[in-house]
Amino acid sequence: MKLILASTSPYRRQQMSRLGLPFQAAAPRFVEAAPGPNTDAARLVVGNALGKALSLLAEYPGHLVIGSDQVVRCEGRTLTKPGSPRVAVEQLLALAGREHELLTGVAVVRASSAPGKQAQTTPESLEDVPGSSTLVVNRLRMRAISRDEAETYVRLEQPLDCAGAYKSEALGIALFEYLRGDDPTAIIGLPLIALLRLLRGFGVDPLNPSADRPADRTS
Repeated sequence: MKLILASTSPYRRQQMSRLGLPFQAAAPRFVEAAPGPNTDAARLVVGNALGKALSLLAEYPGHLVIGSDQVVRCEGRTLTKPGSPRVAVEQLLALAGREHELLTGVAVVRASSAPGKQAQTTPESLEDVPGSSTLVVNRLRMRAISRDEAETYVRLEQPLDCAGAYKSEALGIALFEYLRGDDPTAIIGLPLIALLRLLRGFGVDPLNPSADRPADRTS
């Protein structure tokens, strides 16, 4: 079968399609850990990425499963998806005029060829699960904006499912002074440069037709 993308996000599906690799998207059977007052945001986001990938291992034996997660870190606060217009506006105002970090975790794990063997696997029990994960950090500075501007942006683009309440690949770019980082694709939700680095570790390379892709493996 194809690579498995453990996500229902249309943004991640669109990005994954850029690679030209056959894949299937599936909803992860995992409840994301929520940030608390003393959360290590980097550990949280990588743990959630791993958890999403691991949650589908038993359903897709013999294949690679990809998970990703994203949060915003600004002056000690960790922001996730706003979920409502009110919270989205408040997130934008909290970021306005400040630099913040957008943390994106990505993980690739390989399932056993035996169906159901890893049904109980968790991120804390990885000894028998080949896999790898990494963290990508981008630094962005939002310009000073008014509440009216924030409300207009939220009404026009409805960024309720995006950490930090913006879509920089669309109208959200009008909110920013700069976006900085080694992997700009991470800002959209799936860090393709980092993901390709992980996939090459499993012999998967869209520029190498002779690579041993997981879709061809039988064991």
